[in-house]
Amino acid sequence: MLLYTIPLISALIGWFTNFIAIKMLFHPKKKVNLLLFSIQGIFPKRQDILAQKLGKIVATELFSFEDIKDRFTSTETAHEINNVLDEKLEDFLENKLRSALPMLSMFMNDNMKTKIKNTLHEEFQNILPDILNKFSTKLEKDIDVEEIVANKVSAFSTDKLEQILYSIMSKEFRFIEVLGGFLGFLIGIIQVLIIHFQSELL
Repeated sequence: MLLYTIPLISALIGWFTNFIAIKMLFHPKKKVNLLLFSIQGIFPKRQDILAQKLGKIVATELFSFEDIKDRFTSTETAHEINNVLDEKLEDFLENKLRSALPMLSMFMNDNMKTKIKNTLHEEFQNILPDILNKFSTKLEKDIDVEEIVANKVSAFSTDKLEQILYSIMSKEFRFIEVLGGFLGFLIGIIQVLIIHFQSELL
């Protein structure tokens, strides 16, 4: 009867082994010195390296100032800017100019206001691409995305790092645990079959 408990014991061992292996990704969080060697969780031990790698990936693969430039100059953004510009010019001509130069506004008719508005609008459209290009170029020089991400990740506490990784990979970790149990159970069945056939031959 004990023979047929082997698959269950093997499944338990397989699950427990993978469970411990996953835990050792994060624990112990601080280096523990034993007699001949020291142990520490893989992620706490390599957090700085992880931070540098992640910063590089974000800076080179996920975030691009070229994408920002493209977004600034897209048709949709241009349309939004034009709407805001029209509102601001209308407010300037109708309210602020009238308040600042009341005498001038007295001689300004609708035709003149339209001409001024169109002229300012056209001029702004001419200089807008250059403004956006200089602005994005300055951002690219002033903001080091790789360094920012690396510093942020390096500054995470080990508890925070574990929480983040578990929130991302909890399903995968559970699958690894279950897979360990399944493989252990399968190996146990094979062992039972081998023992059974050997006893039959004897």
